[in-house]
Amino acid sequence: MDLRSGPEVSLEGPGPLTSVPEVTVHHHTLFAEGGRHTDVDADRALPWQERDADDDLRVTGFYYGYLRERPDSVVSALRVMALDDGAAIVHCAAGKDRTGVLCALALSVAGATREAIVEDYVATGERLERVLARLRASATYRDDLDSRPADDHRPRARYIEQFLGVLDDRFGGPLPWLEANGWTEADNAALRSRLRD
Repeated sequence: MDLRSGPEVSLEGPGPLTSVPEVTVHHHTLFAEGGRHTDVDADRALPWQERDADDDLRVTGFYYGYLRERPDSVVSALRVMALDDGAAIVHCAAGKDRTGVLCALALSVAGATREAIVEDYVATGERLERVLARLRASATYRDDLDSRPADDHRPRARYIEQFLGVLDDRFGGPLPWLEANGWTEADNAALRSRLRD
């Protein structure tokens, strides 16, 4: 499950798994398409470069923006996870923001506790330095990463907690948001079966 934008895929390449015949790559961007790199409004590799807003609100806003801008991609990606054969690998550029949101929703469907979802999200930070070193080697991501300290990119529990809180407040939780966007009880059953077995 490749959550990068079309321009990111074009600039960075489709990735090494495309050469493995047994692997099917499903591309479901979580950004509105049309910008030079990844985001229509920001027109740069990572859309969260503006530093004016409070960090918690800024990150939560981008996370909620994935759902607002691309509910079709969110639901389609979760359906692929639920219905396709084999294991699912979910990734974006760093594997923490877009990937973190999609995995948080999948874990919510599976019935994971909020604490477990937050722990899963925060675990991305364990390899953050290596992830950032890889991304800094790319002109697509380097300018954004070099514009602020590495610690600014760290996934913090409060980011995903606040994002999930927004879904609680506005929709009654992740599942009602999914249902409002075409997710069905059959989808729930299929994804729960895949993630619990």
